[in-house]
Amino acid sequence: MAVGLIAEYNPFHNGHLYQINKIRQMYPEEEIVLILSGNFTERGDVSIIDKWTKTKIAKENNIDLIIELPIIYSIQSADYFAKGSIEILNALKVNKLVFGSELDDIELLTEIAKSQINNNELDKLTKIYGRMGYNYPTSLSNAIYDITGKKVDTPNDLLGISYIKEILKNNYNIKPVLIKRTNDYHNKDINEISSGEAIRKALKDNKEIKSSVPIETYNNLNNLHFIDDYFPLLKYKVLTEKDLSIYHEVNEGIENKIKKEILNSNNYDELINNVKSKRYTYNKIKRILLYILLNITKEESNKLNSWNYVRILGFNEKGKNYLNKVKKDCPLKIISKFERNNSLLSLELRATTIYSLPHNEIELINKEYKNNL
Repeated sequence: MAVGLIAEYNPFHNGHLYQINKIRQMYPEEEIVLILSGNFTERGDVSIIDKWTKTKIAKENNIDLIIELPIIYSIQSADYFAKGSIEILNALKVNKLVFGSELDDIELLTEIAKSQINNNELDKLTKIYGRMGYNYPTSLSNAIYDITGKKVDTPNDLLGISYIKEILKNNYNIKPVLIKRTNDYHNKDINEISSGEAIRKALKDNKEIKSSVPIETYNNLNNLHFIDDYFPLLKYKVLTEKDLSIYHEVNEGIENKIKKEILNSNNYDELINNVKSKRYTYNKIKRILLYILLNITKEESNKLNSWNYVRILGFNEKGKNYLNKVKKDCPLKIISKFERNNSLLSLELRATTIYSLPHNEIELINKEYKNNL
């Protein structure tokens, strides 16, 4: 059997390498299967490095098999992100999921995941905090504290609860395993172990980050992508679109606020802060803007809530052998390149095309059609 990882690698840094090395110590004989987000990420952001380069870096750092998380899941909130990722791991017979945790308490995270499935009180309290103006992670954290007396408010642990909940709901044969996170995700300083957010900010500010990333990442920090690169495209889309309410999660008149404030904003951050409210938080607005940018409508999203394939981005010899062992019993078709007449792959192509525009990276579009293994 194999060990599963779920990551965005935005970018791949020393904390990720630490995690992989720990897995190799814990499970030296087992394959590592990575579910990787592509060119856009869970918080409605852009990956600063393209997915093919991220795949190359992952292979160079001892990952055996890299699988693409379909974009319809990779750019949504934690529960949807977890749903797609865990379903793929289960299809590939991966029986362990390793993720970073600030609390390092698997019993507590499992207890909370169970309570989310079976406890109406937790759900009710979360909704109450939401109506008070808190975002979903804070609402959930507050509700958990009210019921358990334990504070769970860090991104890795909250996402880990979503992973465990998905495993329990579907009775998957996957064991969650925690690795203690070694740094404070709030810390914006550049150290040997720094958060992805700190590294992205440093790169945007043209600061040196060599101490925080493996050499394979450092050597690929060219043509970096930042969300503000796409603001002119978004602005054109918003101003020329007759009805923004056709897009995924654009509801309750928020489209009017977006249309009004786009003219008063010079970049993504300004626009989000001009539009956000108690009901529509920063991250939710950022995702909505990404759905508009990528032309993901409500109708398209409803049609793409399931898929029938596992797309390989890369593997080494060990990963190739593992695929050969599990492909016969895999309930999803295993593919390695673009297939025409597949609506979800067409969305991947569209996303890559839009991703490539600021730097005119035609080669990224061409790679969608090729076997890049």
